[in-house]
Amino acid sequence: MYKLCFFVPEANCEAVKQALFAVGVGHIGDYDQCCWQSLGTGQFRPLDGSNPHLGRQHQLERVTEWKVEMVCSDELIESAVAALKQAHPYEEVAYEVYPLAAF
Repeated sequence: MYKLCFFVPEANCEAVKQALFAVGVGHIGDYDQCCWQSLGTGQFRPLDGSNPHLGRQHQLERVTEWKVEMVCSDELIESAVAALKQAHPYEEVAYEVYPLAAF
């Protein structure tokens, strides 16, 4: 089992979550579409060669974003990351994958 965490602009949060739920992410026992999300502010500065979804090159951008955390079974993690990258609006998706221990 893995935990998949990602950061997504407020306007795109539900669409990205639904893309991951469609792959089977967020399934815990007899429940599906499980996740935890918290609101915060992300920042970035697009450099030369970038094609930013938001902002302009060389200007610092601050964006209201959700951090979303979901569990994902071992056999789905590669498909989950591919679905995340496909559904996410950013050119470079900020995400984290953690292996979870079973007790």
